[in-house]
Amino acid sequence: MISSLSGTVRHKDLHYIVIDVGGVGYRVAVTTDTALEASPSSSIFLWTHLAVRENSLDLYGFSNLENLGVFELLITISGIGPKTALGILNVATPAMLRQAVASGDTSYLTKVSGIGRKNAEKIVLELKDKLKVSDADKGIDTRTEGDALEALVSLGYSERDAREALKHVPKEVKGASERVKAALKNLNA
Repeated sequence: MISSLSGTVRHKDLHYIVIDVGGVGYRVAVTTDTALEASPSSSIFLWTHLAVRENSLDLYGFSNLENLGVFELLITISGIGPKTALGILNVATPAMLRQAVASGDTSYLTKVSGIGRKNAEKIVLELKDKLKVSDADKGIDTRTEGDALEALVSLGYSERDAREALKHVPKEVKGASERVKAALKNLNA
């Protein structure tokens, strides 16, 4: 199995990058954040998961082991495939996912395309004992974060830009309206 790749970025898209390793180009599906961080002709290292299907071999890449671990936990859930798991990691950091699971909050998970209320409840139920919440995760209120994201999108910002802006808002800023104000400062800077 291919556990990691280290090479040069030859091409990138919002959903995948092509990494040249010794003259062989590997197409690796990645989160939007990873794709945005990668720049053509730069070197990159990714932890990978190889998904073997009847008619394809798909590589999924992650910048750190924590994201890979959460991805691999998600795909153990019946009905959650690699593309859906990657979609979950596109909208929720592992810390936010741990907090959502610990609090039983499914609202953040239902924002992922293809995940309805029942699937979100199933994810929360099945990951309850597998994901451990640390003290650092407890400062995150997924419902507030979801409300702030929704507000920014309704103001006309793309979901990706809104998420990125909210990532840079300190955890000490509480309440959806305060988080939106702080994120707007980031977006307009």
